[in-house]
Amino acid sequence: MEDKKEQNYNLLKKKAFDLGAHLFGVANTEPLKQRFLEIEGTYMDDLPYAISLGFPLSKRILKGIVDHPTKLYFFHYQRMNILIDTVTIKLTNIIQDMGYEALPIPSSQVIDWKEQKAHISHKHVAKEAGLGWIGRNNLLVTKRYGSCLRLGTILTDIPLKADSPLDQDCGLCRRCLNVCPVNAIHESPADFDHIACYEQLKIFQKKHNIRHMICGICVKVCLGEFGKNDKLSQKV
Repeated sequence: MEDKKEQNYNLLKKKAFDLGAHLFGVANTEPLKQRFLEIEGTYMDDLPYAISLGFPLSKRILKGIVDHPTKLYFFHYQRMNILIDTVTIKLTNIIQDMGYEALPIPSSQVIDWKEQKAHISHKHVAKEAGLGWIGRNNLLVTKRYGSCLRLGTILTDIPLKADSPLDQDCGLCRRCLNVCPVNAIHESPADFDHIACYEQLKIFQKKHNIRHMICGICVKVCLGEFGKNDKLSQKV
């Protein structure tokens, strides 16, 4: 059975990478149940695995963000969501063709904007799947891309080996604390000010005529190895 789990894991990882994902991990769903919101008409109790996928953002587009989200970043954000949803749907079809069930979760369907909650927390699935950790900026931080990525999730019952969470945090890095326009970011991720962040997103949306609540300022400075040779990242 363990061999079968690993075979399925390796097969789906290759398929995911071929389709455009750059990070792949698997989590057991049981520890994540408190992170799920009700999905009407579905039954998640018999979907014990969550596949987590990571897709890097464009560094060049992020460089254009100074003190507010740009139109180019908004368009990029939208297109990335479309890519992620396309990949998760295609992987879902592959899993179903193998005789199993799969539930692709929308990449950016927010149910509660004020609390910034969706059907499930993609970042907490990714954390449990070993892709990274929750940073001071309240986002997933990865070794390779920092927070400069978008995430996708598929819940499934196909037997898979599960990854382990990383024993890591942001350490001495505090770049995001220095750039947040409303000081929503603090030393501990648990102290992140969701309300201040939400109110600022509303201001950005209205002031810059952007049809989505996005920012990108703290994302821009969290580059990980993605920005190792990036002159801009060294100046921040």
